[in-house]
Amino acid sequence: MPEVNYKVGLIGKLDMLKFKNMPKVRNAAIDASPSTPLKGIEPTNEKAKAHHPKQIEFVIDDILQNGPDAKTVILKKKDGERLPLFRAGQYISVDVPIGTTHTTRSYSICSSPALAREGIYHITVKRDDAGFVSPYIQDNWKKGDTVITSGPQGHLYYEPIRDAKKVVALAGGSGITPFMGMAYAIRDGYEDFDLTVIFGSRTEDAIVYRKELDEVCAACDKVHVVHVLSDEEKEGFEYGFISADLIRKYAGNGEFSIFMCGPQAMYNYLDGEIAKLGLRQKFVRRELFGAIKDPWNQPGYPEEIRGRTFNLHVVQCGKEYDIPASADESLMVACERAGLVVPSRCRSGECGWCHSKLLSGDVFIPEKTDGRRAADLDYGYIHICSSFPASDVAIDVPAKPVDTQ
Repeated sequence: MPEVNYKVGLIGKLDMLKFKNMPKVRNAAIDASPSTPLKGIEPTNEKAKAHHPKQIEFVIDDILQNGPDAKTVILKKKDGERLPLFRAGQYISVDVPIGTTHTTRSYSICSSPALAREGIYHITVKRDDAGFVSPYIQDNWKKGDTVITSGPQGHLYYEPIRDAKKVVALAGGSGITPFMGMAYAIRDGYEDFDLTVIFGSRTEDAIVYRKELDEVCAACDKVHVVHVLSDEEKEGFEYGFISADLIRKYAGNGEFSIFMCGPQAMYNYLDGEIAKLGLRQKFVRRELFGAIKDPWNQPGYPEEIRGRTFNLHVVQCGKEYDIPASADESLMVACERAGLVVPSRCRSGECGWCHSKLLSGDVFIPEKTDGRRAADLDYGYIHICSSFPASDVAIDVPAKPVDTQ
């Protein structure tokens, strides 16, 4: 490539000189300003707090049965004010204290963004008796209880610059929740794209949000739903599993994006089916909230550590703890089991809220949930929600942030 010489005119030189002198001008302005404290909170800070709160205090307005093993919880802002608007498909992280354990779980906002103006979010909790949080919520939460959550989080939402105008949403079980938010947003004019939901359930009776889906489809010609039953054959339903052929059948001609939300087993299966479609990577998006529950099935997992328990040394705000940590559970779960309160949001390695310094030891981080930035890698930070101990480990964990504004 030939050498290029650039000439800078007088005006350009003056601009460069002005830029170079900016620190002096700024420091002079700081020195000349009064040292008296500011009165109150600046309006800009108040607006930032309203739109991006560190936490939101809700009261449970109602709990509705939704299918045989799911309940929809209607959360109303405790002070009655409007809530931050969210992008349909986002989630909130819910604080769930259970005895001495303080944990969190992420639930998609499955109501219309329009309800945020009335101070209302809906979430749906499906019972999973293999876990301990969803049974606790279903058995213990009641109308009038206080619930603390984060503000809206996550990246599973429609973005016109990135996504195709047609979105094929693949949902399994309670994975329908972010797509309910999208369906309502399209109906209410907050979003503008064509949404076809291919919704897998075991049986017709197990379908979550069936009535609501039918009502939205009847009211809006941009929302469509296809029900797929895995355990029974019935007229009017597809039978089996969501396959590449089924996706092609309902995607139609032209460009389309795929959004996914469901259990991990569904993702493992759909990875192979979606690969058959030959879509560009940007057209395939999935909700990642929730930790990987079977790290031993992930590529690169050291088989010799499965079932072992290691010592986890935790440094947090000047205090130190030694606790047991199973190789089959994340470092975050080990901390929570020991009663430590650690920062958490997505629980899937994506958001970085829990990033902690790895002081010593080895960890296994599944490639699918390794959301660390380059700086994290350079300076030895990990996301404890998606890191599994592969030896005795020492970490420095920050305190959980609270809203002090």
